[in-house]
Amino acid sequence: MNRRLFIGASLSLCAGALMLPAALKGLMDQKGDLLEMELKGGTVTIRLFSDLAPRHVERIKSLVQAKFYDGMPFSRVIEGFMAQTGDPIKETGLDYMRLPALTAEFNPLPFERGTVGMARSRHPHSASHQFFITSARAGYLDQKYTAFGQVTRGIELIDKLRQGEPEIGTVVNPDIIKSMRLVSARAV
Repeated sequence: MNRRLFIGASLSLCAGALMLPAALKGLMDQKGDLLEMELKGGTVTIRLFSDLAPRHVERIKSLVQAKFYDGMPFSRVIEGFMAQTGDPIKETGLDYMRLPALTAEFNPLPFERGTVGMARSRHPHSASHQFFITSARAGYLDQKYTAFGQVTRGIELIDKLRQGEPEIGTVVNPDIIKSMRLVSARAV
């Protein structure tokens, strides 16, 4: 009986040693899956879903690390719908026009209030660098646009952004993103 207990415990230790690297990898993958977007009124925290839209999240992370969004305006804001950013009004130091278009990664994440999605043209596989944050439920976008994140803190700051024209949302004198940074889940 003691021999069986010893063998069973040894096997459990071995299995645990094999599973530990996979568990640690999961923890490491989460590092940087949060964004902090600094606005005039405070900080908006966004949870990224790399499991649902890996290519879109990787693009956003790369652009954030390159400081592409620092100083970026919210150039389209439509009350009761969304706020869109990513269209530069100044030199960014990055030739964003040469970024390859992303293949859509439609997923089951619903466009609820605070969902972050990738902006695109009418063509589903044309997203590149612009994204939007919904300010209300927009079910008609579900699985037609790539959802890749969710605001977890600060949605009221999105509500306070300067509004644009009712139809197309173009904002005169838009609010800007002061900075965007990747942060670890432990830092929040």
